[in-house]
Amino acid sequence: MKKIIYISLLAITAVFTSCELDRSPFTEISADDLFKDPGAAQSATLGNYLFLKGDKGYDGWSDDLHRMSEYSGDNVMISGGTTDALFFFYNYQRTQNNSRNNRFWSNSFKAIVGTNRVIESLTEGSSAEADQVIGENYYIRALVFFQMGNVFGKPYNQGVSNLSIPLKLTSDITDLPDRNTVGEVYDQVIADLLKAEALMNENKSASFATKEAAQALLSRVYLYMEDNTKAIEYADKVINSGRYSLLPSSRFAVMNTLAPAENEEAIFSITLTKDIDIPGTEDWYTIGSFYATIDGVGWGEMYASQTYLELVNKNASDLRKSFIEPQYLLDANGQKIPAVYWVDDTYTYQFRRTTNTGGVITLQDDEITYPLLSETVAGKTQHYFVGATGRQDVTFDFDMDKRNGYPKFFILKASQQENDLHLWSPTVSRLAEMYLNKAEALAKQGATQAALDEVNVLRTRATVPTYTTSTIPVGKSILDVVLEERRLELAYEGHRKFDVYRNGKTMNRKYPGTHLNNSNPFYEIEANNNVIIEFIPEQQILIQPTLIQND
Repeated sequence: MKKIIYISLLAITAVFTSCELDRSPFTEISADDLFKDPGAAQSATLGNYLFLKGDKGYDGWSDDLHRMSEYSGDNVMISGGTTDALFFFYNYQRTQNNSRNNRFWSNSFKAIVGTNRVIESLTEGSSAEADQVIGENYYIRALVFFQMGNVFGKPYNQGVSNLSIPLKLTSDITDLPDRNTVGEVYDQVIADLLKAEALMNENKSASFATKEAAQALLSRVYLYMEDNTKAIEYADKVINSGRYSLLPSSRFAVMNTLAPAENEEAIFSITLTKDIDIPGTEDWYTIGSFYATIDGVGWGEMYASQTYLELVNKNASDLRKSFIEPQYLLDANGQKIPAVYWVDDTYTYQFRRTTNTGGVITLQDDEITYPLLSETVAGKTQHYFVGATGRQDVTFDFDMDKRNGYPKFFILKASQQENDLHLWSPTVSRLAEMYLNKAEALAKQGATQAALDEVNVLRTRATVPTYTTSTIPVGKSILDVVLEERRLELAYEGHRKFDVYRNGKTMNRKYPGTHLNNSNPFYEIEANNNVIIEFIPEQQILIQPTLIQND
């Protein structure tokens, strides 16, 4: 079983034979022949990319990473129970036998061993082509180490001596390292990325690792380490490279429909294609299929959270709302049904349909009719009614389709690439993150106006009012403003969980969803709570008993 984890790309022929011909033309090359020239090694590198996306496009490393990182944030809510192991990421009820957790660990080391095999087999400096291939593999290895460390190890600022993941740096199947420390993992990630940056020289598309992809990830790594000067330096390298530009507002609003090659903002994406990766009925098993039902396809059981909706709805013009699609009910004439809704003290959605009689709008609550009132607060209209227990603020909109009482606010950011129902290429790095990395680093350096300048670039693109030092909301720091913008901009791209905990913040999950249905639910999760990191899969400890389990 050790070989299952560590050896996978040592048997190169078997790997490529199991893949469709479209993925690699080298299906009959032996392991020895494969590395005689950089061209053959590049085909092995394609196999390493394949591990990131999975053999079927939904069973790979990126699929499980998304669910492990996004579902335990505060941007989502599940509307019911599920037998899928993803539920344990969502409700923080960790288990050592989580099948997705184990698959993520296994796929991670398959990719790592694959990169090690290529790195060992080529000589740096022998040709520009060889250097590019070696650099791509250093990048893939660094990416996997970094994200594994985020999942299984505590944030950097909680202590570099905490245990993280094993650093497997060879393809030797007898080399079975135990867990390294957080500090050692970060050191290795930086070393790999600096190597990748120095070696890569081709301006490839966002489907492949490039010098700028390494720089973008370095910016994030340094930000996580709170080395703010370096985080800014590497963000600037990408911004000033001239290779990328922010999507204009009109294209940003449909960013989810763009393939990575068509997205001038994309730096590196784990690219999936319709015909190869998501053929036929397999749209049902993708990331997007859990977020939405489109043309009758998809489970559509996980929706935007109440708190994310409140944030994105602060400005009616915010283009980030383009990725949220409320599912409205229609009357017999095909018209939306006016209604108000709110969340009560038990974190339950309450909907009441309204009636308009001669311009007077009313609703019924507990069989009593109340007029719908409104007032203007800070330039915005706030609706409310005064019921039996006093004033109740409400959202005045339309009645919605619901599942188990939870309104269906479908998330589209992971669907509709190239107009396919649930095709999506998970984003690793895009240009918007570089502005946000700079903004956060500047905020932590006390450069308030400079941080706002970076944030305002994205707010302008999103068509919402920009900030000045005098319009920072009362009670919020400049860091709060930046983190809020990160939440808005990078939602459903796998950042939020890590952004909260690495900044020592508390995850607030006091909103509707089945994460509150357990006997001991987590309403709030503090950054020093052990549940923020996953257990090492029990199966891996049985294979290698020297691995120490997380608390």
